[in-house]
Amino acid sequence: MLEKFEIDQILEGKVTGIQPYGAFVALDEETQGLVHISEVTHGYVKDINDHLAVGDNVNVKILNIDEENNKVSLSIRATEEPPKKSPKPGNNKAQEDSNAGFNTLKDKLEEWIEQSKEREGTFKK
Repeated sequence: MLEKFEIDQILEGKVTGIQPYGAFVALDEETQGLVHISEVTHGYVKDINDHLAVGDNVNVKILNIDEENNKVSLSIRATEEPPKKSPKPGNNKAQEDSNAGFNTLKDKLEEWIEQSKEREGTFKK
């Protein structure tokens, strides 16, 4: 029954049942596997019902085949591109340029003293 399936194989299946811990997906007329909640999508899934419904067609990747117990572990997440990391808020080119080098506190202190003197008009060279 499970001989026609291989680990890392990607198939289309149909969601046949949903539980708080995951979703059951039919791979053919006789075989179904489980997509654990952690394998539904990239990121945290609080409620699987926000992502899947019975009757949904989904692409799944076979993660493991346990022939002895007749179980197939599946992943939807493994068939999707991971999200690109978005830059942290406030990160921009100007900010990167200002942080490009490393100044010691001593160097910065001398610079600040000079700036202070310039503002006061007492700068002497």
